[in-house]
Amino acid sequence: MKMLSRAEELVLLAVWRLGDEAYGVSVRKHIIRATNEDWSIGAVYVPLDRLTKQGLLRASQGTPTPERGGRSKRFYKLTTRGLEALRHTRRVQDSLWSELPELKLDPEG
Repeated sequence: MKMLSRAEELVLLAVWRLGDEAYGVSVRKHIIRATNEDWSIGAVYVPLDRLTKQGLLRASQGTPTPERGGRSKRFYKLTTRGLEALRHTRRVQDSLWSELPELKLDPEG
């Protein structure tokens, strides 16, 4: 299985965490809160589209709302393949981290 990029991993985790409320803006806000870094709209929507095309996410249109000028939100759900990709990425990361000594600040530099 192909490794996820860090952005793809964060997007998948945000979609999973948000459940029924996972749409582009909510995913972006969640990632910004989690990373304490600004994420552009494109930095979220590009991976959302790519992950949907790869079958790791499923997208569906919500009901149009007056607040959005009659437009509907596009909601995302994690698929079984998406969950498998996250598990694979976590296994690889855990394996690499487990082989390292505890991180300590070196007073020498």
